[in-house]
Amino acid sequence: MQTKRMTFNSRWLPYALLAPQVIITLVFFVWPASQALWQSMLRQDPFGLRTTFVWFQNFERLFEDSHYLASMKTTLIFSVSTTLLSMSVALLFAVMVNRMIRSQNAYSTFLVWPYAVAPAIAGVLWWFIFNPSVGILPYILEGFGYDWNHRLDAGDAMILVVVAAAWKQISYNFLFFLAGLHSIPQSLVEAAAIDGASRTKRFWTIIFPLLSPTTFFLMVVNVVYAMFDTFGVIHATTEGGPAQATNILVYKVYRDGFVGNNLGSSAAQSVILMVIVIALTVVQFRWIERRVNY
Repeated sequence: MQTKRMTFNSRWLPYALLAPQVIITLVFFVWPASQALWQSMLRQDPFGLRTTFVWFQNFERLFEDSHYLASMKTTLIFSVSTTLLSMSVALLFAVMVNRMIRSQNAYSTFLVWPYAVAPAIAGVLWWFIFNPSVGILPYILEGFGYDWNHRLDAGDAMILVVVAAAWKQISYNFLFFLAGLHSIPQSLVEAAAIDGASRTKRFWTIIFPLLSPTTFFLMVVNVVYAMFDTFGVIHATTEGGPAQATNILVYKVYRDGFVGNNLGSSAAQSVILMVIVIALTVVQFRWIERRVNY
């Protein structure tokens, strides 16, 4: 089998084609990351007049801070819950739409629309729905004897932010799951049906294993989304409350840095958050990918 190689007339043309991406990576990732790493080793006085190089003291203080450790636990619960909820609902919708012969495109369009909503807007929408004073869901829950109040109850607040963040991501997951279902050969499913396999058994033994590459990809994307892109949802709904019950790591970086003006600690937290996401991605690609059937 012969392979074709692209040849360039100019020696510098390949570098010119790569230059825009390299420049964007340097300006928007490498440079901010290096600045955060440098800032994490500095400490300023309360008035910002003097800066002291303190090496790793900011990191040591973080891991001795009970509030920061609680924020890490909150982030773990929030990320896992958001990922599971958004992916499971999206998979359910994708399977249901994939069975439709008519109106499949219309339903797909309606399900994709929420992805165009900004995270802050999504947070405000669900804040109104769950508002104890004017929201419809607290009114319905009150009829079942449950007094909903995310302003006072930590569990209610976590449910609110998880639902709002997952709702925002369902559309993205739905598109990839639907594309994955379309790529599965129908002959395999029809053969299993002829052999007498039930619809549930066909899904778990044929369809879901063949969706493992899509599921693996979405799992990585959703974990990163839950840890980074949900700042707007938290800020618009609970602002980390009540009693820091929904104060995830990315929101704590904002509160300590921009509200508390503790830039050194905030930079150290951003470095730790970046390391956590990189480590999770490496673990997922190194060990979990081995169980993926391509």
